[in-house]
Amino acid sequence: MVLIVDSGSTKSDWIAVDNNGNKLLEKIRTEGLNPAILSESKLTKRIEKSDVLIKHSKEVTHLYFYGAGCGTDNAILSLGNVLKKMFPNAHVEVNEDTLAAVYATINNPKEAAVVCILGTGSNCSYFDGENLHQRVISLGYTLMDDASGNYYGKQLVRDYYYNKMPENIKIAFGSKFNMDADFIKNSLYKKPSPNAYLANFAEFMFLHKDSDYTIDLIKKGIRLFTETMIMQYKEELKTVPVHFAGSIAYFAQDEIKAVAEEMGFTAGNFVRRPIEGLIPFHTKNL
Repeated sequence: MVLIVDSGSTKSDWIAVDNNGNKLLEKIRTEGLNPAILSESKLTKRIEKSDVLIKHSKEVTHLYFYGAGCGTDNAILSLGNVLKKMFPNAHVEVNEDTLAAVYATINNPKEAAVVCILGTGSNCSYFDGENLHQRVISLGYTLMDDASGNYYGKQLVRDYYYNKMPENIKIAFGSKFNMDADFIKNSLYKKPSPNAYLANFAEFMFLHKDSDYTIDLIKKGIRLFTETMIMQYKEELKTVPVHFAGSIAYFAQDEIKAVAEEMGFTAGNFVRRPIEGLIPFHTKNL
């Protein structure tokens, strides 16, 4: 059994296939497994919540994990330790989520492209057709993650409290979420995964895209992400497209394409969930 995992900070999708790529189990979903913000014990507990994974743990021969927060050696080592203990018979590989986005979005295995992830967090890399190049190491949601779900969640909450929302949007926002100050501060500063908590607000934008306020908010984030991340690859952008993966990117396609035209890069493919594209890539290389 081969397990392929695509994990963000909010959720992780697991697909079990045989050596020919045939699905063996229904897709499994667990909470996000971000080793940059979760201890090994918390990572373990989140996996253990899945009875299906525990039941089949000894049947797994290969496990390919792609995840947010897996961009440093310590994070890879930490998560690798957890996975090797839980799946004792498996060959385990841990890679950052950007690599999964590359394999899922490029048009052929040797295509060069700048590849971005806009999900709970955000990231951007250059794939030269063989190797991945990362010019900015992510420092996470507190300092970076422009145009991500948690970025937009933070902007929405700030605008609500600073009275920057149009009145009808503010009423709708306040009726959808618990905007009590104590509740928000408790969720941000005392509960686990505050980045995922903030990202939960982002869906609101896409339910209210008939508002100029919302469109402007989305574009502002995309422009910021372009300036800080995409433009790290100015020379490459002259000849390669920019592909996008993740839910935020998928639902903000129109705004991304508008900003691309405005700021001089070519928007390429959009994939909401990269995991499906990873099945043929890995099973043909077993």
